[in-house]
Amino acid sequence: MTIKGTTICAVRRNGMTAIAGDGQVTMGESVIMKNGAVKVRRLYNGQVVIGFAGSVADAFALCERLESKLNQFAGNLQRAAVELALDWRTDKTMRKLEAMMICADKENLFVMDGSGNLIEPDDGILTIGSGGNYALAAAKAMMENTELRADEIAKKALLIASSICVFTNDHITVEVV
Repeated sequence: MTIKGTTICAVRRNGMTAIAGDGQVTMGESVIMKNGAVKVRRLYNGQVVIGFAGSVADAFALCERLESKLNQFAGNLQRAAVELALDWRTDKTMRKLEAMMICADKENLFVMDGSGNLIEPDDGILTIGSGGNYALAAAKAMMENTELRADEIAKKALLIASSICVFTNDHITVEVV
């Protein structure tokens, strides 16, 4: 699934997980509709942080469903994410949702999409969206060559992506768990 119009970067380092997202909302290929959107949110009494890319309405629908699953499974993100991925893949209506989501709590970090993928990174870095590959390369370089904290890496990776990707801006929101 190719998502244009945002960049989300998640970094886990030294017991801290940060998810950063830019604020640009793009209509089509050439119109910036908004510069200050917030695409990173806290769920389940602030214990889970998510970042989303894709259709805003679809992403909000997924946020609501994830929060419902978190409530159903007493905040167990791994179980909630597996159940949401299963529903997303098997439900005919949900399969049409055009969004991706990164979610994290103190123990887990996942990316999920409508293909039923639920992936935990080997290296503590996940990115999605149009500038995701730029942010991924930047975050990997910083992880290997600096002692920066997770939140600093996530933010700097997005700033680098925003200087390259026309669908990403430098109005960045960062949430930490």
